[in-house]
Amino acid sequence: MADISTPPSSTPPGKFSFAKIDKAWLALGVILLGLAVFANEHFQPAVIFAVQALGRTAPFIAFAIFAVAYMKATGAENLLAKAFEGRETHMIVMAALLGGLSPFCSCQVIPFIAALLAMGVPLGPVMAFWLASPLMDPAMFSITAGGLGFDFAVAKTVSAVGVGLLGGFGTMLLKTTPVFADPLRKKQHVGDCCGTKKPFSDKPHWAFWSDAERRTTFRDTFIENGVFLVKWLLLAYVLEYMMLTFVPAEAIATVLGGEGLKPIILGALVGAPAYLNGYAAVPLVSGLIEQGMSQGAAMSFVIAGGVSCIPAAVAVWALVKPRVFAAYLGFAFIGALIAGLAWQAIV
Repeated sequence: MADISTPPSSTPPGKFSFAKIDKAWLALGVILLGLAVFANEHFQPAVIFAVQALGRTAPFIAFAIFAVAYMKATGAENLLAKAFEGRETHMIVMAALLGGLSPFCSCQVIPFIAALLAMGVPLGPVMAFWLASPLMDPAMFSITAGGLGFDFAVAKTVSAVGVGLLGGFGTMLLKTTPVFADPLRKKQHVGDCCGTKKPFSDKPHWAFWSDAERRTTFRDTFIENGVFLVKWLLLAYVLEYMMLTFVPAEAIATVLGGEGLKPIILGALVGAPAYLNGYAAVPLVSGLIEQGMSQGAAMSFVIAGGVSCIPAAVAVWALVKPRVFAAYLGFAFIGALIAGLAWQAIV
């Protein structure tokens, strides 16, 4: 799950701080203001396009918000801990499979992973979970299915698990090499930078409505994720409108269209710096495909971008040394290429 809040600010009450301004709302406001001033004829069409697109995905958004809130309130996320028990090969497989089910936001992964490492869990299963977790979760699956199609969402889920397995078993096989020797930083950051509550520590309580604290967790998570999805999707839909309007389709088709390895490599390379988050990426990729981006490049874009986006990458950087972080990015890039090539061959 992507980051849904910002770290607490140390600015004294009553004083203005730029850090307190939500960057998604700010970007959306600046873009719409720019259209109103410099391209007024596109202001109203852009707003209508974004609102209509948001309306079409509303059922998927509602399901996504409910699913994440339910997992948080019931404590179902604690079932993930069972993935890190038993033989290392079994742990890697289970970590990759369950990584995509994690409702954690990216910064909440930090204390969760830090606790696993402190308990002596091998780096292989942790790497598998790290790679799979930011690529897919129940909310992201719903949004992806609504924006790019059910088949694409399933393919991305399979790719997320595949990238997790690649990284997990790759780390296990190379754990005796200098790259993975003494992998942890001396001082690990284990704080929780999100505004959400810590996960419940007991077994899942499916009838969460019978407990006041769990009802509060459900309500808070529902609202926080609702605001998060709406703001990022509105921004993404406005950017999609601008891309469809101002970026020549021929340019996209020339660079990222066609078959072969080149567009897939470029999709993976462009995905890293261009990625906003897994939810905002959906309408952007939809627009790119409409402009001529190949299906393989689209898949490599969302896989490479999801793993290397700032919240996900920071969760890894905070705990391990640079050489392990480089291996994390390397596994992501290789996995993105494989996923792109496989999806291109299928479609």
